[in-house]
Amino acid sequence: MPPSPPPAGRVHQISLSDGGVPKLAVPHAEVRSGGLLGDRQRDLRHHGGPERAVCLLALEVVERLAAEGHPIVPGSTGENLTLAGLDWEKVQPGTRFVFAGGVELEVTSWAVPCRLIAGSFADGGFGRLHADATPKSSRAYARVLREGRITTGEDVRLA
Repeated sequence: MPPSPPPAGRVHQISLSDGGVPKLAVPHAEVRSGGLLGDRQRDLRHHGGPERAVCLLALEVVERLAAEGHPIVPGSTGENLTLAGLDWEKVQPGTRFVFAGGVELEVTSWAVPCRLIAGSFADGGFGRLHADATPKSSRAYARVLREGRITTGEDVRLA
């Protein structure tokens, strides 16, 4: 009997902006090799491009930080996709996210936080999202392996 696939998580929020943070919720987005249509980054040296096309963060990380008193909400730290119900402990460069609608992403690196997201932290301590300081609580950058459309509430699995 083949092993059952890991449980699916879901897309909690899709967030876009015309540059900067916060990124605001949209019901769906077209995912292309360069990122989500309608999303723009101001600093292209550190954000965007094919190897950093999509920024991901676990909803559980957002909720944990909010419970500590930080004013963080989905999209406030610049992530495009806030995902719920996945085992974020297993996410690392090379991890693939397979969405029910066909989109596929592959993690390329952890996203290094910058001062522009300081407003999401009560003490301005944006380093709370740095992979070196808080492993498995960081945002991840991903490349697009398969383009398509992502919808809020859609199932997603780690591969």
